[in-house]
Amino acid sequence: MHTIAIVEDDPRTLQGLSRLLSAHGFHVQTFESAESFLEVLAKCEAKCLLLDIHLGAMSGIDLKRRLSASGSTMPVIFMSALENEATSKEVSELGCVAYLRKPFLAKLLIDAINGIP
Repeated sequence: MHTIAIVEDDPRTLQGLSRLLSAHGFHVQTFESAESFLEVLAKCEAKCLLLDIHLGAMSGIDLKRRLSASGSTMPVIFMSALENEATSKEVSELGCVAYLRKPFLAKLLIDAINGIP
């Protein structure tokens, strides 16, 4: 069973994603902020990180940059309710596995996760 880490600051969305992934057989670790994820990063054994772009103090993009700078190769799936060309280009340049616009179909998320080697 693969573990998926989710960083999402909206409690309802976080709970919904957790339930969805659990129903598809994944173990889920949830975090309400980038900072709370960083606190446990050394112990995190997630297959991938499902990461909201628009968080509180530290954005999802800032978190991905920090992870990359520390040498982390954890695959990241970005998600956002807001979409614009500049953000799409930026997350692509950061090396994301997928960029999903909320609300998205469950199949898109599951396919993105299952496509990670």
